[in-house]
Amino acid sequence: MNWQKDCAYNEEQKKWFHTIARRRLRLLAAELHFDKDQYDIRSNQGGVAVSGEVTLHHERIYIQASQSALGKDMGILVRTCEGRRDYTGGMNNWLPLTALDNRGPLITLVKSLLKSPVPNS
Repeated sequence: MNWQKDCAYNEEQKKWFHTIARRRLRLLAAELHFDKDQYDIRSNQGGVAVSGEVTLHHERIYIQASQSALGKDMGILVRTCEGRRDYTGGMNNWLPLTALDNRGPLITLVKSLLKSPVPNS
């Protein structure tokens, strides 16, 4: 997938971006052995000038893919969370969108964050 092909003002590219990102995040969830009832995958198309975002929201981890409006390829946001209603979570970690294709670095990051202790509420 060419993750750098701009989705802004390109409806077909945006549809393709969301389709492939959802597929890759489903594969990631399977590779991490997440039970299907432990996570949601959401797609927010956003307006015409942006890619929108595709999010895998697990009980303990939040992963969101989008094209940066700043032009940098750091389109995967990964952070810890405390349940699927936590939308702010822990510290932001960034990876390039290509990590959806070559998921090794993404899997390593997620596993290391999941090993972190959950902060006391």
